Amino acid sequence: MSAGRPDRSGGAEDDSGAVPSAPSPPSPFRPGARYSLFVGLAFVGIIAVAAVNGFNTDEATLLGTEPVRGEPLAEFAVPDVRGPLDLDANIAQDDCATSQNPCPEADRRTPACEIDPKDAIRICDFFDRPLAISFWFTSPRACVGTQDPIYDLAERFGERVNFLSVAIRGGRPDVERIVTEHAWDVPVGWDRDGAVSNVYRVGVCPTVGIARPGGIFEEVLIGDDANPERVSDELDALLAKPTGQEEG
Repeated sequence: MSAGRPDRSGGAEDDSGAVPSAPSPPSPFRPGARYSLFVGLAFVGIIAVAAVNGFNTDEATLLGTEPVRGEPLAEFAVPDVRGPLDLDANIAQDDCATSQNPCPEADRRTPACEIDPKDAIRICDFFDRPLAISFWFTSPRACVGTQDPIYDLAERFGERVNFLSVAIRGGRPDVERIVTEHAWDVPVGWDRDGAVSNVYRVGVCPTVGIARPGGIFEEVLIGDDANPERVSDELDALLAKPTGQEEG
């Protein structure tokens, strides 16, 4: 998948109010059975703080404050803010809500990367090439301003790198307005209930993850380190590595 918006078809809302989970062929870039490495409800940040965005916090370590290189990105699917879906994220990593085998019928579910992709964004569809994923908050306003120079890099890297923007909570009208006013030409997902950011432990704006093809973390940049020059350097370095020679 390129940095542009993918073609999508099918899909309907389920009873849970989450991103639709109608079965669909899994993404070809889903590297086996994944699991959620990132848990917790940590939302205290340099710019975006928990109190402003209505999140609870605990003592979990924030993404970007300790090494994650070589770790797989947790799978998720969120509404495409340019589409009509107004649903919570799907963060199911597997097809069963319990550890029982076989899975009880009542506990079966559709993993995030196997939902019908119409009007939704599946993270696994971005695993065909290096990925820059940026998480942001609608408030305070300074957070939004940090995103423009990051997404400007998408034009420079073209089809060599996928870019994905994820808005954490915020009202749908505000997110849509911001995307339109700033004319971002990258896919933008809406984490309506904060489930994705809780799984990833995002608590700082900006937070930019750099991932290898296949959805493996190479680096995470937060705060002042998540500037366009550093993001560009990290992507250039990743692209320069011979296939299969990434450090892990």
